[in-house]
Amino acid sequence: MLQREGPVYLRLGRPAVPRIYEDDSEFVIGRANQLRDGDDLTIIANGLMVAVALDAAAELSDQGISARVLDMHTVKPIDEPAVAAAARETQAIVVAEEHSANGGLGSAVAIAVSRTTPVPIAYVNTGDCYAESGDPDGLLEKYGLTSGRIVEAARSVKAN
Repeated sequence: MLQREGPVYLRLGRPAVPRIYEDDSEFVIGRANQLRDGDDLTIIANGLMVAVALDAAAELSDQGISARVLDMHTVKPIDEPAVAAAARETQAIVVAEEHSANGGLGSAVAIAVSRTTPVPIAYVNTGDCYAESGDPDGLLEKYGLTSGRIVEAARSVKAN
């Protein structure tokens, strides 16, 4: 990010999150990181929802559903080739983000999918509302930003 020309937006959350990456992991702006292989559907997440998505993928695996997990750490530019490959190869997508329903990762994924390989998409987000401020864990639960909700969304999108 320090070498990038132009504006950059970095969002840092308050709650502690599980460590997913090693210190020397490489992040390339505009390129997603595939954290888990899967053939039945893809969960695309960012921020603290990446760890939640990995938990959901493990839960889905116990139910016989193979979920790919992409960490889409860059929303703009979005990794359209990774989104297109996920849509083409798994035929269903769940987007999980700690953000409103409009203007975030879900919107970017929907646009990318509509341009390349239209498939069913389910969204796990805060909805179209002004979110409250408060205890981070309580807010995640209140807005349904949980692995259980991702599992429900995955089962729903696979049924379509």
